[in-house]
Amino acid sequence: MDRRRYLTALTGGTIAALAGCSGLAGRSDPSGTDGATDTREATDTPAATERASNATATGGTAASVPRQAGDVELPVPRSELDRGAAEDAIPAITDPAFGTDWSEFAVELDPNERVIGVKRDGEARAYPLAILNWHEIVNDVFEPRSKARRTESDGEFDGPLLVTYCPLCGSGLTAERRVDNEETVFGVSGFLWNSDLVMYDRATDSLWSQIMATAIRGPKTGESLSLVPSTLTAWSAWREAHPETEVLLPPPTSGSVGNARPRDYTRDPYAGYGESHRIGIGGEEFEGKLHPKADVIGIAHDGMARAYPFDTITNEGVINDRVGGLPVVVTTDPGDALVAYERRVDGDVLSFEPAGADAIRADGSRWRRATGEAVDGPHEGTQLSRANDASPMFFFAWRDFNPETEVYGN
Repeated sequence: MDRRRYLTALTGGTIAALAGCSGLAGRSDPSGTDGATDTREATDTPAATERASNATATGGTAASVPRQAGDVELPVPRSELDRGAAEDAIPAITDPAFGTDWSEFAVELDPNERVIGVKRDGEARAYPLAILNWHEIVNDVFEPRSKARRTESDGEFDGPLLVTYCPLCGSGLTAERRVDNEETVFGVSGFLWNSDLVMYDRATDSLWSQIMATAIRGPKTGESLSLVPSTLTAWSAWREAHPETEVLLPPPTSGSVGNARPRDYTRDPYAGYGESHRIGIGGEEFEGKLHPKADVIGIAHDGMARAYPFDTITNEGVINDRVGGLPVVVTTDPGDALVAYERRVDGDVLSFEPAGADAIRADGSRWRRATGEAVDGPHEGTQLSRANDASPMFFFAWRDFNPETEVYGN
């Protein structure tokens, strides 16, 4: 079964003990050398208990707290948070180190390994899921560079960067690592909401939904992080598109919370989870025509939400569609990453078609699938805007956060 559709193949007909978001792997290993977390019990620390108990803003009144984020009423009740691990038992990376590859390490970075790729301010970096499956959060910094070195596709972001991945939902999120415009460090709270990673920030002790990029409890309830564009694709495809890229190096070269011991980064702690119909750590059985772990890219606009499954996209090659009046084109890049762009350019709505493995064509120009940038013709240099706010993820996760979603092709 293709890893591009699911995390891994089912091993021995059973789901392996979950790690990462669940924080449960390795509990049977008394040496504590296997699994994503330490062998301490998943109980609340005093700080975590206080953080989870906050229902209104500290130092403010309940009326000052935003009460809605989309269809979600805030703050999220404590009863809706599931405790999967102790706070910081899944150790976020706080001092990342980078290199050109992993050739100096005992572990090898497979060319097909999925990475979250970010290009900003003239720099490209890749964050392998081989690491993120175990650590879930990377607190990084893109050092400012001269604006003269920037290209249009680089954007204007530099500075503190937050890179996150929830293995239970298959969802990545990259954002500016700031709260109240001040740099802060994010950690893994150990809570789950809708089976998704819940983060906390050290500046305010607020709890943040990873998929929503929004604080759901604590002083910053209702506030959202500023997203930074990223791509979830194969390491080989990212490196081919960005030959100058650096890649995150595994601990202990990269430092983490508590200087946690290194994991076995050659092993996927979620082996089997990707094909199971059960979701999250509770093992709830998912019902529906589409496999719950099918990779989808979701688009929400003007009160409408639609999910585009990987299989449907690859079968059609290029999809021209509208979501709530937003004209979109959905396709894959050479690393089988799902990408979606707005197909309105200078007020005109374009219709795209395939133009080889790495490009799509419209109105006399070819546009890179991976970046949405026109490389020739009358639109050369024009950048398509991304149509999706959320990263590609498992279908059940998209549906949990968008319960009225449609599924393209169904």
